[in-house]
Amino acid sequence: MENTLKPLRDGECVLDVLSPRSTPRPTVAGGVEDVYGEDRATEDQLVTPWTFSVASGYSLLRDPQYNKGLAFTEKERDAHYLRGLLPPTVSSQQLQEKKIMHNIRQYEVPLQKYTAMMDLQERNERLFYKLLIDNVEELLPIVYTPVVGEACQKYGSIFKRPQGLYISLKEKGKILEVLKNWPERSIQVIVVTDGERILGLGDLGCQGMGIPVGKLALYTALGGVRPSACLPVTIDVGTNNEKLLNDEFYIGLRQKRATGKEYYDLLHEFMSAVKQNYGEKVLVQFEDFANHNAFELLAKYGTTHLVFNDDIQGTAAVVLAGVVAALKLIGGTLPDHKFLFLGAGEAGTGIAELIALEISKQTKAPIEESRKQIWLVDSKGLIVSSRANSLQHFKKPWAHEHEPVGTLIEAVKVIKPTVLIGSSGVGKTFTKEVVEAMTANNKKYTSIMPGLQIPLILALSNPTSQSECTAEEAYTWSEGRAIFASGSPFDPVEYNGKIYYSGQSNNAYIFPGFGLGLVMSGAIRVHDDMLLAASEALANQVTEESYKKGMTYPPFTDIRKISANIAANVAAKAYELGLATHLPRPENLVKYAESCMYTPLYRNYR
Repeated sequence: MENTLKPLRDGECVLDVLSPRSTPRPTVAGGVEDVYGEDRATEDQLVTPWTFSVASGYSLLRDPQYNKGLAFTEKERDAHYLRGLLPPTVSSQQLQEKKIMHNIRQYEVPLQKYTAMMDLQERNERLFYKLLIDNVEELLPIVYTPVVGEACQKYGSIFKRPQGLYISLKEKGKILEVLKNWPERSIQVIVVTDGERILGLGDLGCQGMGIPVGKLALYTALGGVRPSACLPVTIDVGTNNEKLLNDEFYIGLRQKRATGKEYYDLLHEFMSAVKQNYGEKVLVQFEDFANHNAFELLAKYGTTHLVFNDDIQGTAAVVLAGVVAALKLIGGTLPDHKFLFLGAGEAGTGIAELIALEISKQTKAPIEESRKQIWLVDSKGLIVSSRANSLQHFKKPWAHEHEPVGTLIEAVKVIKPTVLIGSSGVGKTFTKEVVEAMTANNKKYTSIMPGLQIPLILALSNPTSQSECTAEEAYTWSEGRAIFASGSPFDPVEYNGKIYYSGQSNNAYIFPGFGLGLVMSGAIRVHDDMLLAASEALANQVTEESYKKGMTYPPFTDIRKISANIAANVAAKAYELGLATHLPRPENLVKYAESCMYTPLYRNYR
């Protein structure tokens, strides 16, 4: 059957819902074939789909969800009152993609590329996702880190058209009404920020909206969750950033941040309204909340809602995957290694806890014992038991017995870690002395790189300016011996006539597939074992070709396949734990995940 929509002529009545579409044909595991080209990743695959009408003519060209630009055929131009509204040429989606990519490559300033992509998303949604999927390695740094950081800093100046929902203190008592203002009803994934700790850039207030928008673009492009099921949200409780408060172009509340009861009451109203409006199975992903709120919100709502904190849990899962994959290069098993972190916030403690959980799982030892292999350094030095009374609650499990150590270099020398992980948000902290000390500590040999002493160094802070060290510094200072990965991308490095490739420990490897796994299984809660399942799936997809280059992550060109495998592993764990509601369980979860994925090809209208 031909894919169809039924646009109405301008001025005619538009109904939200019309009659059922044709009888659905079954696909994998009893799903519904998307005979109309509808987006696939949807929780209602087992019910009869409905169709709705959209405006035609001039309005159709300005609806990003349905606009195809010059790709409207002659027949479609006649049927939908587009004659004369478009030049006579009919262009394929492939030709449109080629032209847009050519135009984007002409820009020398990354922020210009970002605004060009955002303009495209607001003009032609399917073409935007086609570009992002087909050119993921080139465009991922533009749509997300590192360029999204600069975009958030300048969001007020480049703001053109609102994306997502802005819920401020002005909406207190009305949040359910605000959610109902959003035109889409079947929301499956919400990414929400309060803008207090955007990447390593600090408090950007309302301008943090660039993060939820960017994350959800990746949910669709990399994980296949349909765009109409994604909702970006910014909770605006003010900002303590004086520069923004004095900026005439700032788009948020001009007041200091609300804290305490006022803050938590607003968040509680939001979480309650989300559940009331969208149901039990909507995933709420917390992004870039400050430490003091992030842990409390995750603990509070983890037992009542389907919630996920990407900074704590997503970062942990992707780093654990990189460490597990790196074992083929640095040797030994996970319990054989000793870990030292610079940074003891959300990311650092979240990664440390997941590594300890995996060590505990492998050794059958209590997690308290596993934690003893992991040491953390914060701004006051090594976290040790003598500091316990002054530590924030999330740091206390890492306060081991040891004499006080004031600096990172001292900690490297006395702890002698095999793995160094940076999650501090402070650039240039892995100095030449630190990397040289790490290299001297490690005498691990591998069959792939015989005779080399190999430390594992992960500089995870974003954006690039905040990275603890660069790839070039890591390879040069370690004399080519380090295995290196970072949060932001770095170009290959030549050292002593050899090319070194670094991996990117990017959360985009994990959260899109993780979210798809939750959606397609109908999970109602997130469990730590699901995070371990996601890490395992990612680590298993690193190829021998990548290992030979010294890389501990697979190429992003395979990201949709990677996401499908992660989704399948996460869904399998949800079924195993009894947390899945989509029954019966599909026989082949990987194929089912692939069948659920949104595809951005143009639809045919009649």
